[in-house]
Amino acid sequence: MAAQWRGVRPARPAVVVASVVAWVTLAAGPGFATAPAVARTADPPTPAQAASTPVPVPPAGQTASTPAPVPPAGQAASTPVPAVPTAQTPVEAASVSPAAQTATVPAPAASTPQTPQVPQTATPAAPTTPAASSGAASVPPFGAFLDSGPSGVARMSELSRWLGGTELKVAHTYLPGGRWEDIEGSPGFLDAWAKWRRDKADRMLVLNVPMQERNEEDVPDAQVRVLLRQAAAGAFDHHFRALAERLVGLGVPDTVIVLGWEMNGITYTHRCGPDPLAWRTYWNRIVATMRSVPGQRFRFDFTPSRGRDAVPWTACYPGDDTVDIVGMDAYDQPSGLSFDEQVSEPYGLQQHVDFARSHGKPISYPEWGLFRNGDNTEYMRRMLAWIDEHRPLYNTLTDYCPHGVWQCSGNPRSSLLYRTAMYGRTGQPAPEPTPAQPPPPTPPLT
Repeated sequence: MAAQWRGVRPARPAVVVASVVAWVTLAAGPGFATAPAVARTADPPTPAQAASTPVPVPPAGQTASTPAPVPPAGQAASTPVPAVPTAQTPVEAASVSPAAQTATVPAPAASTPQTPQVPQTATPAAPTTPAASSGAASVPPFGAFLDSGPSGVARMSELSRWLGGTELKVAHTYLPGGRWEDIEGSPGFLDAWAKWRRDKADRMLVLNVPMQERNEEDVPDAQVRVLLRQAAAGAFDHHFRALAERLVGLGVPDTVIVLGWEMNGITYTHRCGPDPLAWRTYWNRIVATMRSVPGQRFRFDFTPSRGRDAVPWTACYPGDDTVDIVGMDAYDQPSGLSFDEQVSEPYGLQQHVDFARSHGKPISYPEWGLFRNGDNTEYMRRMLAWIDEHRPLYNTLTDYCPHGVWQCSGNPRSSLLYRTAMYGRTGQPAPEPTPAQPPPPTPPLT
C-alpha cells in the first residue's frame, strides 16, 4: 500500500485476495474467500453481573488485565453496563460462530472457545442508558463491515444479539477490484446481500464499487492519468452498465453505491489526484450510465478519506447532479491527533458536514473505527456522539483488527464502550436460541 499515513490501513479481509482466490471459491457456491482468521471479543457477563462486579483501574503505566468500564457521555459511572470483553486467543472465523455470543447467554471468560450454554429462565435486563429508553428513533441507521462474502451477512444477526437485540439496518460490502469482471458483480457474489436487503423494506445495502481494475496494485500516477483520460472518453462505461443491470436483476435497484471511495488518497488506482478533471468527468459518465438502466433507483455516495490527503477532496467533487450523499471515511489517525483536531483540521469532520449542508446533501460514514491511537475510548465516545448529533443517512463501523470492537479482541475498552452505547437501542429483545434437548435415556444392558 501507499506510504502516506492517510492511505495506510490494513486491507479489508477477503477483498485484497479476491483476484487470486475469488473464482476458486465461487466454483463451490456464492461469494468468495472466507476472511482470514479473526479474533472476536468474548461475550461478557450479563449487565446484572457487571453491575455487581466492580472492575479496578490499574495505576498509570500498568497494563490492565481487565479494563474498567467507560460509560457513554452523560451516563453516571454507577449505571450498570456490560462487563468488558475478555481478550481471546485468535481463532478461525469458520470454527467459532459469534452466534454463541448472545447477550442472554454469557460465555465464561476463558482463553479458548466455550460450548454455548442453555439460556437461563430469566432474561437479564439491558444496560440502562439514556439511549436505551428513547427507542429506535434514537439510532441513526447503522451497520458494520464484517466480511465481504456471505459470512458477512450471517454475522450481522450475531452482532445484533451481542448488542442486546439492536438491529443492524445497513449491510456493507465491497466489490473486488482485481479485474473488470469483479467490478461488474461476479455471478453469485452479491446474491446473499441482495436477499438480506429484500427481506425487509427498511433495510439498506451499501456497496463500494471500484472505478478501475487492478485497484490495489500500486499503479503509478502516469498510468493512472492515462486510464482516467480513457475513462473520461467512455472506454469503461459498459462495465458499469453490466453492474447496474446485475443489481436491478437481483432486486436491489436502490443500492447505495460508494463509487471510487477515498479518491483523495494515493492508495487506489481509482484515485483522483493524477487528473481531477478527468476523474470528475469519469464519475459523471458512470452515474449517467448506471442511471440509464431501467428500474434503477441508485444513490451515489461521494466518499473521501478525512483530511486533505494527497489532494483536497473538494477538488474531486463531481457536482450536485450526480452526487446524492457526501460521505467520509473517518478513522482514528494519525498518531497523536485528538478528536477535536479531527473535527477542525482542513477537510476534516466539520468541513465535511458544512460542505454537505451547503450542497443540500445528507452525510454518511461508510468506514470508521479505531486505528493509529490504539484502544482509544475518547475517539470511540466522541465519534458515537458526533454521529448522534449529525444524524448521517447511515454509518458502518469497520469491524476487523485494528479498527473493530467485536471481531477484534485488541480493543477491549472501546468494545465495552461501543456495546454499552448501542445495547438494546431498538427496544427489541435478542432472539433466544432454542434450548438444547436432553438425549433420550439409554436402556440398561440386559
